[in-house]
Amino acid sequence: MANITPLYPEPVRLDFQGINRAALSALPALLGRWLPDGKKQGHEWVARNPRRSDRRPGSFSVNLNTGRWADFAEADARGGDVISLAAYLSGLSQFEAACELAKMLDLKGGAQ
Repeated sequence: MANITPLYPEPVRLDFQGINRAALSALPALLGRWLPDGKKQGHEWVARNPRRSDRRPGSFSVNLNTGRWADFAEADARGGDVISLAAYLSGLSQFEAACELAKMLDLKGGAQ
């Protein structure tokens, strides 16, 4: 019998909660990299949305305690965690963004 290679490799499992926890603890540094023109205002990071022509900060914010984020000028631009923010800002899927965050944060158990 011929040796058949599967078309799809074994599925990769990610610890989304673990990646989000690690990303949340590094959130100020991540936001400084992703949204460098933003600034901390109370428990929020307020910045211009780099995905649209936003002239000044104000409508795009990220909660530094929870990772929830929203652009109040765009109805569908909001999310509940750091992975969804990374996906939105980079134009990746949530899975791809989680993989990238795991690499960026040097998480050994990110992909299983």
